[in-house]
Parts: sequence; C-alpha cells; structure tokens
Amino acid sequence: MAKLRHIALSVPDPEASARFYRDAFGLEIVGQANSATATGVYLSDGTVSLALLKYRTDAPAGPRGKDFVGLHHMGFICEDLAAQSRQVEQHGATLFQDVPDVQSTEYYEKKYTDKDGIIFDITHSGWKGARP
Repeated sequence: MAKLRHIALSVPDPEASARFYRDAFGLEIVGQANSATATGVYLSDGTVSLALLKYRTDAPAGPRGKDFVGLHHMGFICEDLAAQSRQVEQHGATLFQDVPDVQSTEYYEKKYTDKDGIIFDITHSGWKGARP
C-alpha cells in the first residue's frame, strides 16, 4: 500500500518560503535541492516531506510551466516501484518523467499525471524528511 509522504510547492523564492514554514509551523529544514530540474529547500514535520521548489525550465515543471506558483505535486512512497507503476498506469495515469538512468541524488521518483492532469510521483526510496 502506498502512503502520502511528499508535497511540493512551486515558489519564486524557496529560501524565503522555507523561513515562513519553519517559523510559522515549526517545520525543520532537512535539505536543499540543487539539480538540473530545480533549486529548493526540503522541510519536514517528521512524517511528511515538504519541498519548496523553483523550477529551472518548463520541461521538468510539467504542464504548469516553471513560473507557476502553488501546489505543484504530491508524492507516494511504495514498497515495489514496478508494481505500483503498473497499478497507477492500469488506472489511467500517464507517465511524464521516469527515473533517471543515472541516479545523481540519494532518492528519485517517477512522475505521472492522473486523469485530471494532477501531477503525482511515486518512489520506493523516499524523500528527505519523509518517514517510510
């Protein structure tokens, strides 16, 4: 069974947004993002990872584009990535970003859109600050 463990917001200034969520809600800053896809900050309440991302280009940002501000996607952790991939695809999800051929980070995910165009990702390796 997959569990919701990740929420990503697309924001114009990840550092400023991180200060807000840290100070307003007591979330802990648990990491930084600096990839070809985006820069950002990871926070956590001890169970769920909150990613505050500034996308570099439109392609990895998906249908909303790099300048979108708001809830970007959610993520589910699962035990078997291949089986979960088959299950979401059988129910109408469309893959738009697969795991990289070479893992450049300690975690990675597959990104999909559901039947309404909402972006979600699945992983078996988790996110910074997310409890399995």
